[in-house]
Amino acid sequence: MKGRVLALLGIVLCAFSLRSAVASLSPVVELIGEDFAVPSAVLGVIGTLPPVCFALFGILTPLLERLLGIEKLTVIALVAITAGLVGRGFAGDSIGLLAATALVFAGVGMGNILLPPLVKKFFPERIGLMMTLYTTAMAVSTFLPPLVAVPVADAAGWRFSLAMWAAFSLAGVIPWILMLVRPPAVAAAERTSPRERVDDAAFVETGPVATAPTTRRLFSRLVRIPLVWALALTFGTSATMAYVSFAWLPSILVDSAGVDAATAGFLLSLWAFIGLPASLIVPVLVVRFQATRALFVFGSVCALAGLLGIMLAPLPQLLWLWMVLFGLVGLLFPLSLVLISIRSRTSESAVLLSSFVQSAGYVLAAIFPVLVGILHDVTDTWIVPLIAVAAVLVLTFPAGMIAGRRGTIEDEWERRHGAW
Repeated sequence: MKGRVLALLGIVLCAFSLRSAVASLSPVVELIGEDFAVPSAVLGVIGTLPPVCFALFGILTPLLERLLGIEKLTVIALVAITAGLVGRGFAGDSIGLLAATALVFAGVGMGNILLPPLVKKFFPERIGLMMTLYTTAMAVSTFLPPLVAVPVADAAGWRFSLAMWAAFSLAGVIPWILMLVRPPAVAAAERTSPRERVDDAAFVETGPVATAPTTRRLFSRLVRIPLVWALALTFGTSATMAYVSFAWLPSILVDSAGVDAATAGFLLSLWAFIGLPASLIVPVLVVRFQATRALFVFGSVCALAGLLGIMLAPLPQLLWLWMVLFGLVGLLFPLSLVLISIRSRTSESAVLLSSFVQSAGYVLAAIFPVLVGILHDVTDTWIVPLIAVAAVLVLTFPAGMIAGRRGTIEDEWERRHGAW
């Protein structure tokens, strides 16, 4: 029992650290600029670092996990985040800030991949509940840093404002170290088997236990399974909406609706806040009631309605409605993470599935913010870029339907090619 409590603390603290590490920098960039110059080129690189690092370390993480084990690699990821956050607080120039930020995102990239398999390994019979807890922690840590970063910086300086978030990632290291130093026999006894106390709905999704083949063999199989690509496109759509919104939504609202920067920032926070209730309800609805397709359709259609509202009726008094509707695309993020856990039979295959899905998804997310900027520069309007964003939701709709099909990647392979 003690081991599962430690795993619970470790998972929640890790989840909180992944988003707070990303969201705590941009609010204080202007204050940093008062101490040393931060060129636009450096800010541009920092802006593209998250999806690039997430994709790169998404590929490397399964290889490292096979060598080190999932708990040790989680410790390494959290230590990297901690060191990077402290390093940002001590940065003396823009290059130091960039290097420290890259270290942060390297750790976050590993943590992104490891969390769904950690849930599957330690809580196979409580996937819905655990996904609710950790996606809620991620949602809270998305909108909390922008709210407190500037007041803390005004009171204690921007260096403290950046470095203070390291306390959470450092605290997240402690449960995993305690897990690692336990005697092997105790650890094995405390770990729940995937067949123990499994809810009926969850068992339908997870299926029987299988032994994962080697990393290279499994990756070669993943690319041949349509379900895997459907999961990747579903996750990629969610990530694309997020990075496009954080990069361009305030500018779109200022230019299209004529609101001031403060109002645009508040509306962006409203858009992000919608992810909190989504993180509370989606995992349970998926695991307990298999509502995958209904949630995907609802989130996508509402997001399309919000985008159409921004394009066709960008009236200040209606912007809150368009932000709420568009913000419901946040349903797709916890939905994608839950599917990574329940569309694989073992924690080992979940690591590789998580790696493939998130790496491919973040490649898409890295492309679209740049594409939106190019389309805006070429057309001198936001209509064409918004149409391109809406097209992503429409074109990936079939992928959401395939992702909602019950079963695992192992089931899919066995139906098509025989024994796993």
